[in-house]
Amino acid sequence: MPAKVRYGVIGCGMMGQEHLRNIALLPDTEVTVIFEPDAGMAEAAARFAPLARFANSVSELLEVDELDCILIASPNHCHVPQMEEIRRKRPLPLLVEKPLFTDPKDVAELEAFKASYPAPVWVAMEYRYMPPIAALIEQAETATGGIKMLTIREHRFPFLDKVGAWNRFNRYSGGTFVEKCCHFFDLMRLIMQCEPVRVMASAGQDANHKDEVYNGEQPDILDNGYVIVDFENGARAMLELCMFAEGSRYQEEVSAVGPEGKIEAFVPGPGRFWPEHLGEPPVPQLVVSPRYPKGPRQIDIPVDPMILDAGDHNGSTFYQHEGFVAVVRGEKPSPEVTLEDGWRAVEMGLAAQQSARTGQAVTLRSQALSSVAC
Repeated sequence: MPAKVRYGVIGCGMMGQEHLRNIALLPDTEVTVIFEPDAGMAEAAARFAPLARFANSVSELLEVDELDCILIASPNHCHVPQMEEIRRKRPLPLLVEKPLFTDPKDVAELEAFKASYPAPVWVAMEYRYMPPIAALIEQAETATGGIKMLTIREHRFPFLDKVGAWNRFNRYSGGTFVEKCCHFFDLMRLIMQCEPVRVMASAGQDANHKDEVYNGEQPDILDNGYVIVDFENGARAMLELCMFAEGSRYQEEVSAVGPEGKIEAFVPGPGRFWPEHLGEPPVPQLVVSPRYPKGPRQIDIPVDPMILDAGDHNGSTFYQHEGFVAVVRGEKPSPEVTLEDGWRAVEMGLAAQQSARTGQAVTLRSQALSSVAC
């Protein structure tokens, strides 16, 4: 068990820098080496990890002796080839940002990767660790008596600017339902404890990025939509996404309903976007509403201000790294978010993209890398 967990970090754009800030809050951890090809992003990353050295390639990063684990936070389409390079050269415990992959053509390579990778792999699904959503997950079965309907709403700001505008194009991001929404499809499977069988979606690009042009191309990503998912046990879930609704009080709202009641989680967006003239940002909340006796119970779930200030995901990135470091140290037997979880979330996102494009429901295959009983 290493006395200090030493990270190598691949990619230090906006999300990579959030990871750096949260790693710095954990005891006995450090970022030893970073690969970030963009000069501006590398300069910003150096402020959050001042002792880290910078490598000129993934290969050079992997040659650094003082490494216990690796974080991939590069653009989406880079994940699979970088994972494969790590597998060939130095397969250390790996935390890879979502989405795990972006194209169905990646599946064969991922199957080979899973069959031969000897170290733990944790797929970064931060939304699981947002405190109000974590509380909902813990209490959902008791509060509902068995979930029959699950609704996830995200009303938020448009996609932010990324290096090279890679997040403006489906071929790099996987599409909005993959890039943005694999978090929510992961939550659906986790909360339902069951596998999806059918995906139906309606979506469009109606407000954002319509006047933007990059190298002669206009962005083709969606900015709003609905997705309905049917599960093997007969329950159903719905995602409602709107990326031109940054005036909302809460950014994420999750509602689970069953024969005995309802439970809801309310998560505010990044504090840095909250208008100063409105005072303090809203506090995350959990609301439990039983059918008998009637009467909702509201519970505030505040987050430690230091952790909250280290990123845009309601403190979840910190809690995620706590779990990952425990795996690296051998204190936790296995990753909480597996390759299977990351795989299935992308599969659902790709199905939603296809359904929105064709107007037809998409039936999912019965198993991915393994099966989950309902």
